[in-house]
Amino acid sequence: MIAHNLKVNLINSFIFNQIIITNLVSIKLILMKSNFKSSILILSFFIYSGLQSQSFSPFDLNSDWTAKIKSTVSEFEKIKLSKPKKVLIFSLHTGFKHWTIPHTEAVMKIIAEDAGGFEVTLSKDIFDFEKDRLSEFDVVILNNNCSIGPGRNMFLDVLKDDSLMDEESKQKKASQLERNLIRYIEKGKGLMVLHGGIVMQNNSIDFSGMVGGSFDFHPAQQELHLKLHDPNHPLVSGFDPKGFVHYDEPYFFKNAYYRYDFRPLLYIELDEIKMKRERPSDKIKYVSWIKRHGRGRVFYSSPSHNAQSYEQPELLAFLQKGLLYAAGLLDCDDSPIGLNR
Repeated sequence: MIAHNLKVNLINSFIFNQIIITNLVSIKLILMKSNFKSSILILSFFIYSGLQSQSFSPFDLNSDWTAKIKSTVSEFEKIKLSKPKKVLIFSLHTGFKHWTIPHTEAVMKIIAEDAGGFEVTLSKDIFDFEKDRLSEFDVVILNNNCSIGPGRNMFLDVLKDDSLMDEESKQKKASQLERNLIRYIEKGKGLMVLHGGIVMQNNSIDFSGMVGGSFDFHPAQQELHLKLHDPNHPLVSGFDPKGFVHYDEPYFFKNAYYRYDFRPLLYIELDEIKMKRERPSDKIKYVSWIKRHGRGRVFYSSPSHNAQSYEQPELLAFLQKGLLYAAGLLDCDDSPIGLNR
């Protein structure tokens, strides 16, 4: 934890210093023409702007980084299955591109294969959601599958360019592919939804009901204090019981989220969040949960927007347990808290 906080502070300090250096000439010229009171206001503005701009810098996926992840994951407990579970990692985006898509794909592939009981298929093909193809898999992982607004329907985003289909046929096929996924989970399969994967079918109430909510909006990235809903729950047992510091986008949700038809794992307190929009009335925002959908199991985790977060063993272990839960290999309390939480 100390090492993580130090790393975040060093990165943030470096970025902040670069912002100050970049604007130094402009600041000097402005201050020379300003009185003392105005100078203080101007300096405050630049400092605030610098702090608001802090973030982890994107980097390309590389062999050194994946080797580091493999080294960490290799220490995790292995499982033994008479028949391997098959996992589909779906990493297509049609809308906003999260730079960490390839990193998240690599992380989940490493976690699944290292566990010893999984075979992994990587895909960006929406037709893997045809019934016959889906039936080959035990778990589907949705990796930052942001769709195009305002429609927010990834299947339709892809089909709209098919010149051989009329509009009615496109709508019908898109609905069919979404329904295939929902029925697949209802019949007892597993689903992991990571960060922006929740946006895939964001306007669909049925998809929202399956996942546990729909994306609403997020304030700017910032340092968050993620807290544990139940420190004794096996999925979060690797974290400090008091929670941990995490740099990310604080995701807020809508639609089925307010049914609270899930068992929360991680949350943030709203009064600690820096934001410009009007604050929602609820005081707690859950950012990770598990739930049943029919006979199937669903794991959702908003963390993380940044690949650097995956360098933390605790988060990797959390994702491994999420995969084991979705695959039906980890039994735990997944009862919904409901409206009487």
